[in-house]
Amino acid sequence: MAGSFPKHSPNDGIIDAARAALGDLLIDASEAVHEIRLDVRREALVEAMTRLRDQLEYQQLMEIAGVDYPEREERFEVVYCLLSLTKNHRLRVHVSATETTPVPSVTGLWPVAGWLEREVYDMFGVLFDGNPDLRRILTDYGFSGHPLRKDFPYTGYVELRYSEEEKRVVYEPVKLAQDVRLFDFMSPWEGAEYVLPGDEKAKSAEAPGAPTPAKADEVKK
Repeated sequence: MAGSFPKHSPNDGIIDAARAALGDLLIDASEAVHEIRLDVRREALVEAMTRLRDQLEYQQLMEIAGVDYPEREERFEVVYCLLSLTKNHRLRVHVSATETTPVPSVTGLWPVAGWLEREVYDMFGVLFDGNPDLRRILTDYGFSGHPLRKDFPYTGYVELRYSEEEKRVVYEPVKLAQDVRLFDFMSPWEGAEYVLPGDEKAKSAEAPGAPTPAKADEVKK
């Protein structure tokens, strides 16, 4: 029985059409796991996206994502996911950037990009030139750092909350005991070499069990 989900159009001819439409704006085009990837020059992003929207009919910007490659000279990749409603086809557009090199904003083509670019800025620190409201959107305005960078620390020791008394967001040390951050990955059936919390009570007041059965030769007849 055939599935009821819609079938996407094949990738046949998409790369050739993209090469013809983008020309020297395109750095590379490839296909992997049935997905088309287009790498374009950062400074030509707006022009490339305009051609993809108007000439190749990729009308909708579905998502903007960030990827961090710390070992690269341009460590960030900004990924744009486009959808063609008329072709029922998707493709990805990639540009690279550094911590200080801004990426041109595409808010003039898709207003929804304003929100999506703010997310990438907040999580990775990528700057977008031309975004009219480039502020943090997922973290607090006083937050330090960018959580999705691969060099960002995994855990923190402060938490934030809104204070009714001060009428603002305040930072405080976490109320969770810091000892729990030191995890012990010892196999549970090997047994720990230290007393676990709560075990000291059981050892100090062990409940008496059933008497040990007497041996046969100890039983008085």
